[in-house]
Amino acid sequence: MAELRTEEEQLEAIKRWWKENGTSLIAGVAIAIAGVVGWNAWQNYQDNQAEAASMRYQHLINLADGGNVDEARSLVVEITDNHGRTLYADLARLIDARLAVEEGDLSEARQVLESVIESSGRDYVQGLARLRLARLQVADGDADGALETLARDVPAALAAQQADVRGDALRALGRDDEARQAWQEALAVAEQRNQPIYGVQLKLDDLGVEEATL
Repeated sequence: MAELRTEEEQLEAIKRWWKENGTSLIAGVAIAIAGVVGWNAWQNYQDNQAEAASMRYQHLINLADGGNVDEARSLVVEITDNHGRTLYADLARLIDARLAVEEGDLSEARQVLESVIESSGRDYVQGLARLRLARLQVADGDADGALETLARDVPAALAAQQADVRGDALRALGRDDEARQAWQEALAVAEQRNQPIYGVQLKLDDLGVEEATL
């Protein structure tokens, strides 16, 4: 009888606890389930967005390589508007700068690259944009501006290219000895990192150097 009474008391205690806490427990479980479902839906949405951005970016490459400049530049706007936080939006703007150069609009190209440098949160993309901006500045007669651009941080993976463009800027300023050193550095870094870098030896040869000193 004592055991039965204890079991009945436990049952009553459980009933009382459930009456007092059951509603909040059910609500907590429901919220947890909704959170999981919501998170999965968000992940699916993100995956779909990334896939859509990838497909549009591939189409952009095809248009740009095919010479469809106007259509390509319109697609850049679409990608940046609809997928602005993705890597594809940054890469699309780099292509947009290239297309502006092909159309002879160096000012527009510089503005696009400066925008990428300012707004992208990706160090490598910012580095690419800085290198391309510096090349444009050299081509546009602003070698001092190019050196200033190149003085900013550039990822180590782009160090050889950075030295190469710095050599171009120094050569444009008539500082041939410094240009030679920069190009030799570019070759040395490229060799160290086992990266191909083209045209640098020709620039050194043009300065009367038969072979870079590594």
